[in-house]
Amino acid sequence: MCRSIKTLRPPALPEEATEDDVRAAALQYVRKVSGFRAPAAHNREVFERAVDEIAEATARLLDGLEVRGAHPGVRRREREPQPDAV
Repeated sequence: MCRSIKTLRPPALPEEATEDDVRAAALQYVRKVSGFRAPAAHNREVFERAVDEIAEATARLLDGLEVRGAHPGVRRREREPQPDAV
């Protein structure tokens, strides 16, 4: 796989992956699979749609992962809200 795509889950990434991180990984994947760094005008729509779909799938994957043994502070906030400090 493309070496410039980094692991986006803990503990490889100490904090939660951002939308920009997810989109950058999706873009690198589409570039690698298509063989194009930037698509020609006639392929731009399908190229961008693929990036969007892969970014969405990646976000769902990261939201659904349970990383056992991970520090509680790095779990996805949407899945496990942190209690308010008193």
